[in-house]
Amino acid sequence: MNGKAEAMAPLTGFRLILAGAVLALTNFMVVLDTTIANVSVPHIAGSLGISASQGTWIITSYAVAEAVCVPLTGWLAGRFGTVRTFTFGMIGFGVFSVLCGMSTTLGMLVACRIGQGLCGGPLMPLSQTLLMRIFKPEQRAQAMGVWAMTTVVAPILGPILGGTISDSWSWHWIFFINIPVAAICAFGAMHLLRSVETPTEKLRVDRIGLMLMLLWIAALQILLDLGREHDWFNDPLIVSLGVIAAIGFAVFLAWEVTEGEPIVDLRVFRHRGFTVAVTSLSFAFATFFASAVIIPQWLQTSMGYTATYAGYATAFTGVAAVIMSPIVAKLSTKVDPRALVCFGILWLGMTSLLRVHWSSQADFWTLAFPQLLQGVGMPFFFIPLTTLALGAVEPHETASAAGVMSFMRTMAGAIGTSISATMWDDGARVARSEIVSRLNTQGTVDAMTAQGFSLDQIRSVMAQLVDKEAFALATNHIFLISAFIFAGAAMIIWLTPRPTRAVAMGAAH
Repeated sequence: MNGKAEAMAPLTGFRLILAGAVLALTNFMVVLDTTIANVSVPHIAGSLGISASQGTWIITSYAVAEAVCVPLTGWLAGRFGTVRTFTFGMIGFGVFSVLCGMSTTLGMLVACRIGQGLCGGPLMPLSQTLLMRIFKPEQRAQAMGVWAMTTVVAPILGPILGGTISDSWSWHWIFFINIPVAAICAFGAMHLLRSVETPTEKLRVDRIGLMLMLLWIAALQILLDLGREHDWFNDPLIVSLGVIAAIGFAVFLAWEVTEGEPIVDLRVFRHRGFTVAVTSLSFAFATFFASAVIIPQWLQTSMGYTATYAGYATAFTGVAAVIMSPIVAKLSTKVDPRALVCFGILWLGMTSLLRVHWSSQADFWTLAFPQLLQGVGMPFFFIPLTTLALGAVEPHETASAAGVMSFMRTMAGAIGTSISATMWDDGARVARSEIVSRLNTQGTVDAMTAQGFSLDQIRSVMAQLVDKEAFALATNHIFLISAFIFAGAAMIIWLTPRPTRAVAMGAAH
């Protein structure tokens, strides 16, 4: 059956080009949606009447839903067919994009973002799987190169598009622009990829493992998102969520280790190389992704940037990453991947230290230059780390290990964002109190009164200045902590042995 499927897989001519374009465009759209909302959070928060920290739920809900759905991709493709799963995922992604754009409350928007993540989670690995099927073996390297380029370019355009759309039209359109793309890709998949549909069979799914995973992940994420507003463990709700998350996680571990066909194959963690590499990845990616959420918020809420210019400032990371990716790919075959990963993560730590000295008077290039430098280190971090992690497991475990790796990375990004947003907001409160306690208010009031300011105007101006400086100090503090986390993540990579085998092309996803 597999031989038959493989024999009819490659397409030819214009049909092949169109099919490849549909798959690349799908991947581009899904990756774009992970960053397009980052610079739009202040717009959304203002429109819905919520705080900026609540606005980050829009990002974390999508990431968590995507992470939960990734381990199910293989089962969905085997049960319903790869093309059919891809098509329905695409249609669902478009429908939930419409609902996201029509949302009028935070609850509705978060619920629709969860739906978007559940539908979008399988699309990235399925688009890569289908590319490998429709192209002949000698064409796959070029096809995967185009696919990889969409993965790199989308995060560059995400903040720029998100900012421009939010400023020029409204934040609703960052979701509505998905509609024509989803329609084109779903229509193209139905008509171009029908001949490469995979056989289906009634596969067993680890329902208990899935339910346990949903339980502890949901409890943990809600705890992290609501904790600050509910005074953490002084609130019975947060205590209950903590107990549910802890017990659910413990039972989930016990079940998955003993289950014959687990939803997440935790047995791959018996390989030291994989465990160390994924741990390093999780800490580094959580720190990196959190900064990608906090910086645009700071620029807009405190520095007076529009969403468009906040997008321009943060998009420079992707520019350098595009340039360096082919260079790192060549180095990966000649240099110890542990050295490349260590260098890449330490480089990210160095760019974090550059941000520790940011101030409320920083100009555009002072803010954008560390972003550009950060992009240099990203390929050194991601590409060799994949080789280290997947090269440490048995060949037949590669697919399972790749799924676990993707799950851990996505969850780390969501958790890191929630924790960092809370630390950033709390840090600003502490800094505000310290500034006020040292402020010579009487002298300032007398000087401004002499210039004709009323008492209410003076209070307003002082409050704005104090808030601006408080958030600048809180931002500095976040990046100082980030530098230490990056340094730790870089050092532990040396605990993994050098990989003894090459990783098959496409295994990373």
